[in-house]
Amino acid sequence: MFRFFENLVDPYVSYPEKDRPPRQLWPFMMDYAQPFRRVFVLAALTSIVVAAVEVGLIYYMGRVVDILGTDPAEVWRDHGTELILVALFILLFRPFLHIADVMLLNNTILPNFGTLIRWRAHKHVLRQSVGWFENDFAGRIANRIMQTPPAAGEVVFQVFDAISFSLAYLVGAAILLSAADMRLLIPLLIWLALYGLLVRWTVQRVGPASKAASDARSTVTGRVVDSYTNIHSVKMFAHHRRELDYAREAIEETRRTFQVEMRIFTVMDVILVSLNGVLIVGVVGWAIVLWMQGQASVGVVAAAAALTLRLNAMTGWIMWALTSFFRQLGVVAEGMETIAQPVDLVDAPDARPLVLDRGRIELDGLSHHYGRGSGGLDRISLTIEPGEKVGLIGRSGAGKSTLVKLLLRFYDVETGAIRIDGQDISTVTQDSLRSHIGMVQQDSSLLHRSVRDNILYGRPDADEAQVIAAARQAQAHEFIMDLQDPEGRRGYDAHVGERGVKLSGGQRQRVTLARVILKDAPILLLDEATSALDSEVEAAIQDTLYGMMEGKTVIAIAHRLSTIARMDRILVMDQGRIVEQGPHARLLAEGGLYAQFWARQSGGFLNPEAAE
Repeated sequence: MFRFFENLVDPYVSYPEKDRPPRQLWPFMMDYAQPFRRVFVLAALTSIVVAAVEVGLIYYMGRVVDILGTDPAEVWRDHGTELILVALFILLFRPFLHIADVMLLNNTILPNFGTLIRWRAHKHVLRQSVGWFENDFAGRIANRIMQTPPAAGEVVFQVFDAISFSLAYLVGAAILLSAADMRLLIPLLIWLALYGLLVRWTVQRVGPASKAASDARSTVTGRVVDSYTNIHSVKMFAHHRRELDYAREAIEETRRTFQVEMRIFTVMDVILVSLNGVLIVGVVGWAIVLWMQGQASVGVVAAAAALTLRLNAMTGWIMWALTSFFRQLGVVAEGMETIAQPVDLVDAPDARPLVLDRGRIELDGLSHHYGRGSGGLDRISLTIEPGEKVGLIGRSGAGKSTLVKLLLRFYDVETGAIRIDGQDISTVTQDSLRSHIGMVQQDSSLLHRSVRDNILYGRPDADEAQVIAAARQAQAHEFIMDLQDPEGRRGYDAHVGERGVKLSGGQRQRVTLARVILKDAPILLLDEATSALDSEVEAAIQDTLYGMMEGKTVIAIAHRLSTIARMDRILVMDQGRIVEQGPHARLLAEGGLYAQFWARQSGGFLNPEAAE
């Protein structure tokens, strides 16, 4: 039975991905709720039926009181069959209804609805550009991905567990009282109006207060994760106290926003107790007056008393359910600031896979300033022939990394075009473009997985022999075999820690090199590929690097000029433009900027801040 209800909805069902999801709260919720439409209808119906049964039982208890007021000998004769049928209904049919109601909520909706939102939200966020991730805390993004699904599940749960049940219960209570005497509706309606005003007052304040509290919690998570991620810098600069103060500021804001929330609930509770007193005295007192006047039976008084006491118990629950409903909506609204943001860097509607047969790269009037009007690249035109090896140097901020990011289409160009084998990269799919490009970055961070998984990231279908061969080429096999993590996993099974923190910089770089060697892409980008290696290892791996370049189109960024001196052509960039280009010997002979860099370098390194 559990499995039946758990499998009524598949949270991973296929769906049309939207680059621009709904930005309004209810359209956003309805968009995610599409696979649950039938289940929601069924859950609403069962909740209403359960409420009707509960009201019916209270009505019947009043009838039992009236029945017992007759001759005991006549009770069984006149009402025995009826009492047996009602008993069977309570013992058999009522539990069946309750089981259906509870299992739809607990086993169908709650686990699957949250899973669906988390899965789709993560899928949407992964499609965002590199620039989008660079503008936010990873911790805050992750926190919103994690807290939005349970909040949305709680919203749905309260709709069917409390709101629909309580509305049906109130309607049933009104019908029951009016059937006994229409005048009993007067105190109920007065109470209901005052209760509605209290709900309105509470809801208007809880939503914004909850959103503020949720946003404050996300900020705490972002700051704490930022400290943990950069723990080496924290310890190295002895900024333990500084990080505590930085976190405390956000933690205190979280406390303040939570206090605001709790003040609202306290005021709500105090007023609610007073209103419930009005309800009990009004309805029960009126029923007693009618009984004293001979206009109502003892059973009516008993039913009215039971109903109002039940409502008294329910009102606190209903109010908390409503405030929880709107509080969780506030959490969802805060999460939407991340997971409902449009994906701006997308494939063209008619995008096709890149067909790469030569590896010719053309930059035509390329400009990109990150929307600032300056910096980045300025009107660059360049052709790199198939199999050509090009070195790229320049001061910091000259535009080298921007050129590489645009080539990978981490950003869209502002003006101009990039073509590979005659195909504008904006017209091909991003995955196909990047599958043809191998890159080794200066920041050689790794996934917190095994060494094998990290190397296989280059080509997931490679076999063990190919993984080991790539590691040997990258001079990594020997140190990998000596690895052991705290869980006792060894060699290629050892996990490397977050961003590869358990390995040295040189070890991380060699694992990264092995990954790119395994990928064997026809275009190769090297951004300070040997910067983390000591001289001995670099010397051992230089031949490997040049072997990797064989037959490939290569762009290599380096501050260590000796590593690019053997390139076919060297490009010198300054202020977003290519100011010199040619082979090493010719650039030295020209006595320009490259010659100045070469003369001023220390130990083979370019001083990136060197002035003319």
